[in-house]
Amino acid sequence: MPVIRFAPSGWQGRFDGDFSEANVTRVAGAIGAIWSQRYGDARVYVGYDRRYHAESFALLIGKTLAAFGLQPQVSLGACPLPAVEWAAANDSHAAGALMVTASESPCEYGGIIARGKDGGPVTSAFAREVERRVLANPFPTYGEVERTDLVKPYLGNLLSYFDADLIRSAQLRIVLDPMYGAVSGVLYNALEIMGCSVTEIHGDRREDFDGLHPKPVEPWVDECEQLVICQHADVGLVLDGYGDRAALIDEKGRLVVAHNLAPLILGYLVEHQGLRGRVVTTLASSMRIVSQAKRLGLEVTQVPVGFDRLYAEVRQGDVVMAAEEYGGICVPTHLYERDGLLTCLLVLELLAQERRPLSELVDELSERLGAMSYIRRDLRLDSAASQTLRNLLPGLNPPTLAGMEPVSVNHAEGLRVQFKNGSWAMLRPSRSGSYVRIYAEAANAEARDALIEAMSQLAKHPHIWRNHRESSTTLVK
Repeated sequence: MPVIRFAPSGWQGRFDGDFSEANVTRVAGAIGAIWSQRYGDARVYVGYDRRYHAESFALLIGKTLAAFGLQPQVSLGACPLPAVEWAAANDSHAAGALMVTASESPCEYGGIIARGKDGGPVTSAFAREVERRVLANPFPTYGEVERTDLVKPYLGNLLSYFDADLIRSAQLRIVLDPMYGAVSGVLYNALEIMGCSVTEIHGDRREDFDGLHPKPVEPWVDECEQLVICQHADVGLVLDGYGDRAALIDEKGRLVVAHNLAPLILGYLVEHQGLRGRVVTTLASSMRIVSQAKRLGLEVTQVPVGFDRLYAEVRQGDVVMAAEEYGGICVPTHLYERDGLLTCLLVLELLAQERRPLSELVDELSERLGAMSYIRRDLRLDSAASQTLRNLLPGLNPPTLAGMEPVSVNHAEGLRVQFKNGSWAMLRPSRSGSYVRIYAEAANAEARDALIEAMSQLAKHPHIWRNHRESSTTLVK
């Protein structure tokens, strides 16, 4: 049997490899052993997306959990991850939730995601305990499994947050793309109830996803962009494979990047809904969310990459919004996790309130916050170069980068350099592979690209800067 590596983000494997019935019961059995020991006969909510045999795997998980005395509640049909999280968070007798999904990975992959009692991510300590408890052989699978509708109560609660009459009065024309994922049909029905004119694409059941990757970024959003233009729609809504992240297409068929979407929604929460609190974001996120928070008079907390870090801040309270660099947005008054359906509905209510095109609202945002151009690049290194970088990185303090002198250097996660003009660059070694993620943001694409190239050279040749380990402490934050 293969070694199972379970992380706070869950476990994945190929259907023609590690993701087998035997290994699924090994993982489910380890989780079942932990939760039954902690919570006795608690309920566990189990959802699944529309991948290969996802329902069968969900039922198998349910039977495995039942063998430990837990009460599995398996979804009646494919459902978004936020629906499963919401069910656990609103049941005081729940131990947590599991979802059979490989999120944004291609159709060849399956996976299991675990969520805690409050619907939020499990801890690193929990993930390590799962790994320790995974046995060499499959766990027994027997016991009663109850089927339940996880979508209807979740949607009812979600829609209660919004002014349905206001959205209905706007008569919005929408192109909806669930990317063959778990949101297929779910958001479509909710939007029709609200009086929107909706065209859904990639909503039928195709286990091969027709070659599409369920990830709401270029080039996978191309068809939605084209259809928005052809149908003269007001907006395109694109959701990832399990519904925790969304992307928006404006009426001109242009993708609204995540770094504009988060500050746009933050402005609506504060200026239209009157919410207040801290804004939590990652060190790799665009400074636009920081600028918007400061403009609105809100405190900002920046944490290393990983939603578990954002969640830890959300749990402390007084957070109006948490946003990660990939576009996932959490509004704690709704759920302690990201929710792509919530993101879509917030934008629709904003459009109905403003009665102005989405492109105009985004342009106005850029005028308020200033022009910034963001990019991320993944740089693959061989194992020796990767190890050299890891060894030298904690002490690197480059005196200049792309001709600019940093005002601060942060080593909280890799290396992040900040400049006086608001530009910044960051490199972060992968936790699981021999590659480095490099980020940069500047006032224009030329300056941005110069930073990304300089940081790439630093990642390839870190020894060039090793003599600057004892640089002035004013560069070290």
